[in-house]
Amino acid sequence: MHRIETTKIAVIGLGYVGLPLAVEFGKKLPTVGFDIHKGRVAELQGGHDRTLETGPEDLRAATHLSYTSDLEDLRDCNVYIVTVPTPIDQHRQPDLTPLRKASETVGRVISKGDIVIYESTVYPGATEEDCVPIVAATSGLTFNEDFFAGYSPERINPGDKHHRLPTIMKVTSGSTPEIGQFVDALYQEIITAGTHLAPSIRVAEAAKVIENTQRDVNIALVNELALIFNKMGIDTLDVLEAAGTKWNFLPFRPGLVGGHCIGVDPYYLTHKAEAIGYHPEVILAGRRLNDGMGAYVANQTVKAMLRQSLTVNGGRALVLGLTFKENCPDLRNTRVVDVIAELEAFGLSVDVHDPWVDAAEAQHEYGLDLVSTPETGTYDAVILAVSHSEYAQAGAEALRAYGREGAVFYDLKSMFPASASDLRL
Repeated sequence: MHRIETTKIAVIGLGYVGLPLAVEFGKKLPTVGFDIHKGRVAELQGGHDRTLETGPEDLRAATHLSYTSDLEDLRDCNVYIVTVPTPIDQHRQPDLTPLRKASETVGRVISKGDIVIYESTVYPGATEEDCVPIVAATSGLTFNEDFFAGYSPERINPGDKHHRLPTIMKVTSGSTPEIGQFVDALYQEIITAGTHLAPSIRVAEAAKVIENTQRDVNIALVNELALIFNKMGIDTLDVLEAAGTKWNFLPFRPGLVGGHCIGVDPYYLTHKAEAIGYHPEVILAGRRLNDGMGAYVANQTVKAMLRQSLTVNGGRALVLGLTFKENCPDLRNTRVVDVIAELEAFGLSVDVHDPWVDAAEAQHEYGLDLVSTPETGTYDAVILAVSHSEYAQAGAEALRAYGREGAVFYDLKSMFPASASDLRL
């Protein structure tokens, strides 16, 4: 019999998803946060979270939470929650390596009667077909007899200070009806917005993967509209604002589609669809269009430079913003790098500035050396790629001033009025 009051939780992976979860559980129940990176553990033990998703006050409030990179510290836990990344590889296929390794980790310490819950985004069937067999093989235990599984997809929105973990409804599921009820009750301990118990793990997996697929397709439609309207000389934002006066018009905006969710999750669904013999048309068309937006932005910039008789091959460009979204330090799958690569292919020397990004991480992840303070009057093109609040506060005139006389200013995010820039998406 599984009971909340005797539960001790292990959270495997202390990134953008795992840490907020460990902190909330650690306010109420004995919880161990585990990460293979000793530096990350030491940082958290010192009361600092580099992702900025959890503040010092929340870390201090989690009085039942400890951090470790030692597997032995997990042996007396009885609920293991896996929150590792699920990226795609260079061929845009699901990369389950972190998930498989985490499953092996759980298999080494799990005991009879314990539960493993996965939060990582996957395709329907991955938990029971890919992950659970690894736990069983490593532990020697029998699934749904000796140990059990659950799935509760993460819904973390990096940088969002309004929609926090406790205030976002949580989907839950279990490998048996009884385990489903327990998993649901467990999350009810920390989720004030409520929970939704799905009838199966596969349903919960599918629900998660279509959340971001739906957004991806909707953004792809608006991106395609932007391409059309730009050819027609119509401001896309003006069109969207006019159409948005109807109560049921969906308020999506054009832009680069990156990050750990929207730019990745659809490939998990399409991978599974093709594995069962169905070729998804709409989803993949949306992905192709969104993946091509970086090159489009760079091409529009170069065309505008040529119209201004500015130097392209040998010219200089400044890209403002590198993260995948505003006001957060998250660089995962940022598509700003596509803009940079395309500009460099034209022969432009590109400087990148971002007040939210750790310079060492930018160098490690993408080989980019950030500039801390761009020089005024230096660049042939200035591209505002991410709408950080610092750029909004500086104003269009100050950002445009980084360019030399006649330089192109591309307001990719339409932060400022159309009259303040030469190009908008």
